[in-house]
Amino acid sequence: MSTVNSGLQESIRLQREALTALLGEAMHELAHRCTTVIEDRLLLEAVLADALPRLSYCKYLYVLDAAGVQLTDNITQHGQDPTQFGRNRMGRPYMQGIIGSTDFKLSEAYISRNNKRPSLTAVQVVRSDASRRVGFLGADFDMRELPQTSVLYREPDAWRQIKGDPAIRSGLFAHQRAESPLDRRLDQALHVMNALLLEHGVYHGKLHFSSSRGTLWHVDDPFVYRILGIEELTDPDICLAYPRRPYHERAVVPPGDVMRVFEMFRALRFADEHVYLRAGSLNIVNGMVGLNFSCDGSHYMRFDEFLEKSTEFWFGALPH
Repeated sequence: MSTVNSGLQESIRLQREALTALLGEAMHELAHRCTTVIEDRLLLEAVLADALPRLSYCKYLYVLDAAGVQLTDNITQHGQDPTQFGRNRMGRPYMQGIIGSTDFKLSEAYISRNNKRPSLTAVQVVRSDASRRVGFLGADFDMRELPQTSVLYREPDAWRQIKGDPAIRSGLFAHQRAESPLDRRLDQALHVMNALLLEHGVYHGKLHFSSSRGTLWHVDDPFVYRILGIEELTDPDICLAYPRRPYHERAVVPPGDVMRVFEMFRALRFADEHVYLRAGSLNIVNGMVGLNFSCDGSHYMRFDEFLEKSTEFWFGALPH
């Protein structure tokens, strides 16, 4: 069981490495050009303005003195912005760790102070011929404008557990499951959901047992989800509203296991009056099952791992 998404962190790390490789050399060369004119504001701004067109993904360029006070206007693709001249940036997060450890740093992403946009800042130390630090070259980047890798992050399929509201957990035994309309008609609803996933193009379905509704995502319109109330969810006629589609070619869940997953949802719903399943989902393409219990704990795991576990496992793992 894991609560750390190492795959996501690795994807971020690789993207940062690519950006560092892309920016590091250009920033070093520009800092060298700034060294000889760092005492002359106008010449320094001219050097930055000359360099900016070659850094088409850069939003702002500026130079700071050795104490972190801005020596230039912000040089932008649309001209100069004098409002930041004289600003002390030494306390900003992107300046932390730059002194004494490295001459180039690509910051962690942050929300920009002025435009409230996810941003990055690259900082390059400016050194004199004697290698004395005389200032810093800063370059701000709007993350929308940075070059991106072409590989989409892939969600891992390891079991993940996410704890919910501690107030709900602490009051768990002060209430018990109330029978919902879906509970009373669950057999019909499970067979309708099974048919929708197997034969009518639904690739992701979620049953909200406590609120008696279903949520569906369909292959013909994957950006929009659809909500079924208790009447639609328990009416086989609803299948007429969804065109017949073959079982999806990317599905990793064997067709015979779809109903097994739903039957396990039923077992977890009724096995205990205090700790019970509030909602369960199945995605046949990535093979993931999602579970939300009355203690407000959530679990995400592969369908086959889910089917291997008995109800006794769950009620030993959950607060009881």
